Amino acid sequence: MASVAQLKNHIRSVNNTKQITGAMQLVAASKMRRASEQSLATQPYHKYISDLLTLLMGRGLNENHPLVAMRKVKTRLLIVITSDTGLAGAYNSNVLKRYIEELKFDRDRGVKTQTIAVGRKAIQLATRLGENVIGTYEGMSNGTAATERNAIVSTLITEYRELRVDAVDIIYTKFRSSVNQEVKVWNLLPAGHVPGVDYEAKENHTFSFEPSQEKVFGALIKRAIEIQVAQTLFDSTASEHSTRMLAMKNATDNATELSEDLTLAMNKERQAAITNELSDISNGANAIE
Repeated sequence: MASVAQLKNHIRSVNNTKQITGAMQLVAASKMRRASEQSLATQPYHKYISDLLTLLMGRGLNENHPLVAMRKVKTRLLIVITSDTGLAGAYNSNVLKRYIEELKFDRDRGVKTQTIAVGRKAIQLATRLGENVIGTYEGMSNGTAATERNAIVSTLITEYRELRVDAVDIIYTKFRSSVNQEVKVWNLLPAGHVPGVDYEAKENHTFSFEPSQEKVFGALIKRAIEIQVAQTLFDSTASEHSTRMLAMKNATDNATELSEDLTLAMNKERQAAITNELSDISNGANAIE
């Protein structure tokens, strides 16, 4: 049994840890709130631009555009989004697990894989696995690094245009709520090919195009890819802070419970020591008599 002094030191250590995890929980909650607002704010714009792109594809404007052309997949580019730091529950492990599954899927069908790693955790794993990493990005957990976002878009478009890759997919965590996130794989290129979408169903909208549908379609594809990449980064950021907030809450609750158990054990040990002292005094008095 630990002594009272040892239990006191343990309780002090646990309470210090509790203060740290409590502070991290509050910081993560604040960041999650801002990131979720950002993610929700961009969703309507993303939906409208996707609808417009789908409508124009339904009119046959995609036939000659290089970013829409579908071809046999010999090489696929995977963009993996994780965080730079840990202490975020299963956020990183879930994404990296899906990344490994996608790598195995490509190996099994004889497809080569290139990787753009976003976040230190993805960089570390891709490097350790010896993957062909063509881009690495850190410090994007705030989701607002426009320069880095544009660099990612430029790279994936260039790789696809120059036929070095035949498909581009992004692995990220979809933010649905503070307690519900889901790892997803989103196809970026070839652009606009959404399984199950009825192109003709979009014709109930009325649009005016200036200077022409063709020029609007050409500009729209790049813009759609940009907003898709941005949306995945916003969702991933909100998901990261949400899982970190829950992880720190669980850690704080566990520290509270452990501190209470240790305090109870210390009180029992102190009471036992007092009882023993009283017993010794009583025995000594009886011996004198």
